[in-house]
Amino acid sequence: MSKGFKSEGVVPFGATLEVERWRLHNELAVLLLRDESAPVISYHTWFRVGSRYEEEGKTGLAHFFEHMMFNETENLPWGEFDRKMEAAGGDTNAATWIDWTYYYESLPSEELPLAIELEADRMSNLLVRKKQVESEREVVANERRMAVEDDVRGKADELLHSLAYGERHPHSWPTLGWMKDIQGYRVADCRSFYKTWYAPNNATVVIVGDLDRDETLARLEKAYGHLRASKLPARPTPKRSRQRKERRATLRWPTPSEKLLVGWHSPAQAERDQAVAEIVHDLLLGGRSARLRRRLVDELELATRLRGHVGGLQHAGLFDLWVGMREGVAADRALAVIEEELARLRDEPVPLAELEKVKARSELFTISSVETMGEKAYQIGYGETVLGDPAHVFARLDELRAVSPADVQRVAAKIFRPARRSIVHVVPEAA
Repeated sequence: MSKGFKSEGVVPFGATLEVERWRLHNELAVLLLRDESAPVISYHTWFRVGSRYEEEGKTGLAHFFEHMMFNETENLPWGEFDRKMEAAGGDTNAATWIDWTYYYESLPSEELPLAIELEADRMSNLLVRKKQVESEREVVANERRMAVEDDVRGKADELLHSLAYGERHPHSWPTLGWMKDIQGYRVADCRSFYKTWYAPNNATVVIVGDLDRDETLARLEKAYGHLRASKLPARPTPKRSRQRKERRATLRWPTPSEKLLVGWHSPAQAERDQAVAEIVHDLLLGGRSARLRRRLVDELELATRLRGHVGGLQHAGLFDLWVGMREGVAADRALAVIEEELARLRDEPVPLAELEKVKARSELFTISSVETMGEKAYQIGYGETVLGDPAHVFARLDELRAVSPADVQRVAAKIFRPARRSIVHVVPEAA
């Protein structure tokens, strides 16, 4: 057994598996789940840094480093990380959001030493110089142009968050960052961000698959044990919104039809009411028989597209609805139908048969989210980073199963208040 690691117990993960929690002397957290069902490994590294950890004027740095981490290190030239992964039959990628950034590799179990070597190397030896910063700056700026400045949904989503939270709230700025901030990054800004947040005491390594515990811990200690913890700056908890009046904005766009994006403040991910909100979302939008989909698309034929999203943040998020109208149909007609359906949820108990159908669908989706090694690793890393519970997905499953008609009415009344909503109305530019 490795002497550098301290056991922090075991957490059941479903009926038959368990997550072992370990802590290295430099505060690196390691979560291991042994699953011998296939000879593969999923290796995740989660950092507790996302867009809400950034400072005004330096927005987008968390996402910028998602790109930078695939660049050169002191030991590997540009492109060598991906080349080694491909040669080993592995798959690798990364993602950034408001609360976190994570990196993953999926590869044959005998290639686990390679993943450990490469991840430990780029956590400590990344080259952050003018050449690398300038190269990635243009890549990220182009991504923003495509995802926001040339995309109506991306632009509307940015505007909605600015409306709902106000300009200075960390949830109000985009994960991609404002363009003026991206163009203004200095090499010193990037080095400071890397040295601060990409440190063992801000990271969780999750390994799921066919592994040997003692051998894995020994390799991890050898690769990560020399890394020093950083001094993490205090980041205050984002304040809950005090919105007391509806906020609206109009976005003119070269589009053939009107569109509508509506957002209400919703519970934090750890709250039981967030599970109820997920059921409410599926009642409205989940599947062809969902209430809003049936009325707006099938019966009234007002809209051609409906999408929705429910929070999922460490602190309070948004419950949003996106409606793409048919050509010539005013978005206010869809808003009137939405208000009718939300009033039904508040005022009338959901029939048990309808509720059980939606709960069964949610249960299937949740169980399906932990089928593969990579999905298990994601849920463990997300649960640990955002909620401090690597088995949160199963706690959420129990909460979903327990949702009652009274819960739906209560949470609908709590969330869907006109004074707590923000609306972005997209109008065809020619109009």
